[in-house]
Amino acid sequence: MDNLATAVLIWDETLRLCYINLAAENLLAISGRQFDQAFVGDILLNAEQDIADIRQAVSENHSFTKRKTQLHLLHGKSLQVDYTITPLNDFDEAAVLMEVQSINYAERISRDENLISTHETTRELIRGLAHEIKNPLGGIRGAAQLLAAELPDNTDLTDYTNVIIEEADRLHKLVDRLVGSRRPMEFKAMNIHEVLERVRNLVEAEVRDRDIAIERDYDPSIPELQGDAEQLIQAVLNIVRNAVQALESPHVRHRSGLINLRTRIMRNVTIGTVYHRLVIRIDITDNGPGVPPELIDNIFFPMISGRAEGTGLGLSIAHSIINQHKGIIECKSEPGCTRFAIYLPVLPKQSFPNDIGRGQFGK
Repeated sequence: MDNLATAVLIWDETLRLCYINLAAENLLAISGRQFDQAFVGDILLNAEQDIADIRQAVSENHSFTKRKTQLHLLHGKSLQVDYTITPLNDFDEAAVLMEVQSINYAERISRDENLISTHETTRELIRGLAHEIKNPLGGIRGAAQLLAAELPDNTDLTDYTNVIIEEADRLHKLVDRLVGSRRPMEFKAMNIHEVLERVRNLVEAEVRDRDIAIERDYDPSIPELQGDAEQLIQAVLNIVRNAVQALESPHVRHRSGLINLRTRIMRNVTIGTVYHRLVIRIDITDNGPGVPPELIDNIFFPMISGRAEGTGLGLSIAHSIINQHKGIIECKSEPGCTRFAIYLPVLPKQSFPNDIGRGQFGK
């Protein structure tokens, strides 16, 4: 049961804790050793009705499931969950099996699936669009060069052909940025903190004359993961630079900007439909004005930007890089606190074939 993604707790006849698996420890934010033999009411607060229902199920020997119920936990946390109670009659000590499924967790899995699927469709669209744009662009640029060669010297008409050539080159570069790097991913054992420190040094050099501070909160026990360090630097750098731009927004009312880089290890996490025993979580938080509510659900798509001068490619490229590392990015934002959470699974080298990526938008 320690390998299950579902939270499982077992209570004895007096409703004291006999067993709790890792998923339940993570969900309820408690330690099994610390709460061994603890009464259910000491773990689930203000749960008198739930306790009465469990006792009735034990006495009548019947199972039941509660949907969308609120569990009040220690440390002031609350969870909306579905839970199932099953009496156990064939064990000496154990009397009740309790399975708990966080509704928020299930919704996140569904949201992750939709986001990954939508980005796959977007990448296919962009690859096709890039091909259709580049062919006529090459023809336009070539025709402008031929026309410029036929024009007499020192004529003002060459200004027009130069504009055509320059704008064709600009559009070509924009399409290249949409398609992303063509360099294949090179997965090697690496430390995620080396990536974060490289990003921190780069950004601190850029904001040296501005009132923006970068704080670190690293977990030194995080193991190495298989990844492409340069690509991950690009992904994290895109997010941190977005935070810097948000802190320089005219809507910021505080004097000093703050960006926090935080790492933690998580156990038993599902990304999309894949279950992972170990996942590294990177939180990038800033105290800027927040993402506009009308953009929050679309910020990882190309050409979506909250700034008039923005291209809307930074977050899209970052999401694609993380996705090729079999991870995902989530964003939660409100005025004064925007948090991008990157989830990267700790996987063996054979999980990443050599041909996993031909660029940020191609296989």
